[in-house]
Amino acid sequence: MEVDGQEAPGPPQEAEGFDIEAYAANYSGHARIDRLMFAAEKSVGKPLELEALKLAADVLKKTEDTRRYVEVIERIGGRAGAQYALDRDWVDRVERMAAQKQDRLESELNVAKSNLIKESIRMGHNELGDLFYAQGDLQNAFKHYMRTRDYCTTGRHVIHMCLQVVKCSIELGNYIHLSNYVQKAETTPEAQSDPVVLSKLACASGLYALEQGRYKAAVLKFSEVSGELGSAYNDVIAPQDVAIYGALCGMAALGRKELATCLLRNVAFRELLELVPEVREALADFHASNYTSCLNHLEKLRPQLMLDPHLHDHVAPLYQAVRNKALMQYATPFSALDLNAMAAFFNTTASGLEKELAALIASKQITARIDSHAKVLYARKPDQRSSTYQQAIKTGTLLASFLWPDEYLRNSRALLLRAALIQHDLIQKPSGGGGGGGGGGPDRPDRGEGPPGRHGRHRGDRRAERGSRFDRDRDEERGGGMFSSLMGRLGGSSRGAGD
Repeated sequence: MEVDGQEAPGPPQEAEGFDIEAYAANYSGHARIDRLMFAAEKSVGKPLELEALKLAADVLKKTEDTRRYVEVIERIGGRAGAQYALDRDWVDRVERMAAQKQDRLESELNVAKSNLIKESIRMGHNELGDLFYAQGDLQNAFKHYMRTRDYCTTGRHVIHMCLQVVKCSIELGNYIHLSNYVQKAETTPEAQSDPVVLSKLACASGLYALEQGRYKAAVLKFSEVSGELGSAYNDVIAPQDVAIYGALCGMAALGRKELATCLLRNVAFRELLELVPEVREALADFHASNYTSCLNHLEKLRPQLMLDPHLHDHVAPLYQAVRNKALMQYATPFSALDLNAMAAFFNTTASGLEKELAALIASKQITARIDSHAKVLYARKPDQRSSTYQQAIKTGTLLASFLWPDEYLRNSRALLLRAALIQHDLIQKPSGGGGGGGGGGPDRPDRGEGPPGRHGRHRGDRRAERGSRFDRDRDEERGGGMFSSLMGRLGGSSRGAGD
């Protein structure tokens, strides 16, 4: 059966040559037990299941978590011999000692509360939280760690409380409080000077982003992890996991420049990549556009990644995103591509590749057309000149309307008013004749003409000229006043209509 030209995923395959013991040795505490039991759940009916359960039983026998020990022994079901039969005496002894310790700690806490000693109260809640955490009772452990918040007196106390709450939240799969307590710890001055604490908080934030499917945010957080972290956070996440999660999310969500800046040129992250050579090679091949080798490396890693409790739900979407990005980057430089040659490069068939490309075209991730008969992919080249003009016009309109809205509207109204006045012939024109200002009326004698004499005619001409200029200026002032009045009315009516 095929889906989008590719074979539908079948049941999870067992990783070839996968050493479960070496894999579990990278973790400590609850993380080791959780990963062994998750691997057993994903390998039901296979040799890996029984091997993982036996290792989990050996680890649990050294802890106080009797509930999970009984669960693991029941799942083994006698398939591993008498050595892995239920040790009832050990279970009773551990539970009895845990109950006595709980009674003692609770009485000490009550005494501290009655004496109102903040530090003793904080220590009491913290010890009870550790006891419940060791027993696997994460809910009660979470409650006691939260109660130490009101009794923290130093920055170190706040950081310890936040890290414990974050650890319980990750194990419970409850990320509601994680973001708040990570931010609270990051704002503590003592955390800024401790790269190990900052790396732990970055790992927690990266797991939170990965859980939500925000792959770009996840890789940015994982890229902040310092090489000084080492094995200090193995009870939650190993350095190898940081490299795997960061590389996969980076290939799926980052561009070429971002990928080089955040991961390949990041000295601290490159140190982490050295712990997983297969992932390092896949990342380098992807950046070098050697997609055949990159996809082959990823396919070899798939069975192992399916055993990861944090990553297994995201393996399929991450792999698909990496493949889609590889197809887009491969097709971008060409105006025409032979699908048969491209299919050989991506280890698929021409028909399967055609379906993948059609899906990318439909989702507008690739601008192209497919000639199904000739098996050729033709790129659509946009009209750069037309798009440039349209963008310039759009930008000019936006600038005019947003940067100078009042002036733009005022000029527009003035132009409309002038056009309307010209159309209806309502513009006042200057009066004709050479001496418009000479005549003064019946009750006003004409002073335009000078007395007869040698200079009379010249003086009269100059007076007539001045009168004509005066009339023109007066007419323009009247016209301007009328224009301003009409402008004000138009603006007022427009504002009134807009209001």
